[in-house]
Amino acid sequence: MDSPVRSIWDLICSRRAPYLANCLGKWQDLLVAELIYYCGTMDSGKSTLALQTAHNHVSRGRRGLLFTSKDRAGSGILSSRLGLHSDAIEVDANLDFRRHVVDLLSQGERVEYLVCDEAQFYTLEQIEQLANIVDGLGISVFAFGILTDFRTSLFPGSARLVELADRVHTLQVEALCWCGSRATHNARTVGGLMVTEGEQVAIGNTDSGGDDSVAYEVLCRRHHMRRATAKSAMIDGLATAGK
Repeated sequence: MDSPVRSIWDLICSRRAPYLANCLGKWQDLLVAELIYYCGTMDSGKSTLALQTAHNHVSRGRRGLLFTSKDRAGSGILSSRLGLHSDAIEVDANLDFRRHVVDLLSQGERVEYLVCDEAQFYTLEQIEQLANIVDGLGISVFAFGILTDFRTSLFPGSARLVELADRVHTLQVEALCWCGSRATHNARTVGGLMVTEGEQVAIGNTDSGGDDSVAYEVLCRRHHMRRATAKSAMIDGLATAGK
């Protein structure tokens, strides 16, 4: 026979069931949330993968936030070279990721994931805020970026992501050097010729522009070390043929 105490306890548990289930769900989120960094050279499809990742979550009814910084298409746009694009929140040095997310949550908004493109441009503090969002709020963060600059030095944001991320994935879509080998380095060019001095961040595209325009080209290590871009190789080839 059930005792009155047992009956009261069952009643309490039944009324608290939704609350307990919600708490359990939150703990499960905390256990599975991760900070994942997908990195590669330019032309390796990182922005395409960022858009695909967001699409996969949206198609399952999940709600999240897209961030980008200094995208070639303009402020507040996450774009890929395949022509795909989406509105996104522009990240500048003043953006506090955690405060932004907490403000939305306090207003009753659902935030179940973050997709962060061009993460190499984020500050060290912003990378740490992303880690805090994962650990403190149980929200997964998918970051995408370039590891090294045109001088083969790690971007500070990328270096901090490598240090803090639960997982780091090198993108499997291989960009190709003009020689056909796997491209592993980003070269900055002016008029098609490689330069090794200048500010770490200068926005450009991998499409060649005018003679004085800043652009980027992906090269294999051998040709990056030799400063041999497609244009300089063509000039050298023409010079050799003319002898």
